[in-house]
Amino acid sequence: MRHIAHLDLDTFFVSVERLIDPKLIGKPVLIGSASDRGVVAACSYEARAFSIHSAMPMKMAKQLCPEAIIVRGNSGDYMKYSDMVTEIIRETVPLFEKTSVDEFYLDLTGLDRFFGCYRLTSELRQRIIKETGLPISFGLSVNKTVSKVATGEAKPNNQMEIGLGLEKAFLAPLSIKKIPMVGTKTYQTLRNLGVKRIETLQEMPLELLENVFGKNGRTLWEKANGIDLSPVVAYSERKSISTERTFERDTIDIVKLKGILTAMAESLAFQLRSGQKLTSCVMVKIRYSDFETKTLQQRIPYTSGDHILLPVVQELFDKLFNRRVLVRLIGVQFSHLVSGSYQVDLFENVNRTIKLYQAMDSIRNRFGGRSVVRASGMDATSIGRSNPFTGNPPLLLANRRQ
Repeated sequence: MRHIAHLDLDTFFVSVERLIDPKLIGKPVLIGSASDRGVVAACSYEARAFSIHSAMPMKMAKQLCPEAIIVRGNSGDYMKYSDMVTEIIRETVPLFEKTSVDEFYLDLTGLDRFFGCYRLTSELRQRIIKETGLPISFGLSVNKTVSKVATGEAKPNNQMEIGLGLEKAFLAPLSIKKIPMVGTKTYQTLRNLGVKRIETLQEMPLELLENVFGKNGRTLWEKANGIDLSPVVAYSERKSISTERTFERDTIDIVKLKGILTAMAESLAFQLRSGQKLTSCVMVKIRYSDFETKTLQQRIPYTSGDHILLPVVQELFDKLFNRRVLVRLIGVQFSHLVSGSYQVDLFENVNRTIKLYQAMDSIRNRFGGRSVVRASGMDATSIGRSNPFTGNPPLLLANRRQ
């Protein structure tokens, strides 16, 4: 018999921000750009009480809850805690799948003979809570679909097991929205058919669903009946990291654009070194005010050094930038990642370079990813945060050839 567990970190981005700034605990928090053109990337349960949800326009969210605290967030912090949870899971179970920064599937098949799958998953959950401080929920059943739905029912910060043979009865009274593959369009189509609860979907003829939804009709019927044979795919390390920014107002300010690119590249390079990764491909993305999007990439020797990556980013931007058109969005991506530590060049001042990066990264690990930045990237400090413990602005690192 299969045993599949689904783990989901509760309001992950908000939980990380609350670890960094405990003053946010118990308050409605929105993660995303404060710009009216931005969207809500994540929100706390307190904010959800005002009918706010992720992907909602920030302008609407602020109208629904004017007292909400808006935090732009920092991808470096989120990846740090996500990696911590991943390592704990890696040490505990033989096979797991990481489907997002905060969501995991575990294949515990066979482990019930030795440990008891529910007990094992429960102990794993408690260890994650104790070592990271993050709330996490899980559902346990015979397949991915039922376990994921069970996790949703267990939230917040709880756990649930659906025994063998109880899958259909567990799903029956729930809303069809609970089925993982049911999006807005599918939901509306089912509502037009008079379907509100999964029980109704379970009783519908398979032929009818196939006529309405095509091949997806069978998958929908199977999920509604608690049938899912999809395997847990072994987790493999990510091959790229990226960040991008949409401006509140389209701009043509070249100094501002280059400063933000510098800050982005710095942040990504710090993430590389923190994860002991190297990149060999740099890409820059520009979206103009007419929504035309251009990208350009360049292969380089494997590195995680700022002083190598920053000039490449600026060079790619110079080739892409059209000064006659306003810019709506810019982004940076490092790809073709491999495990490894920074390699110094034969002609570099080895000790000076290594000590510089060690000092910068030590400060960032303690006070946040934007606590030390280059002077040219100061105009982009809004993409990160100042020192959360003292409120002081980030330290400056003047431009120089390290």
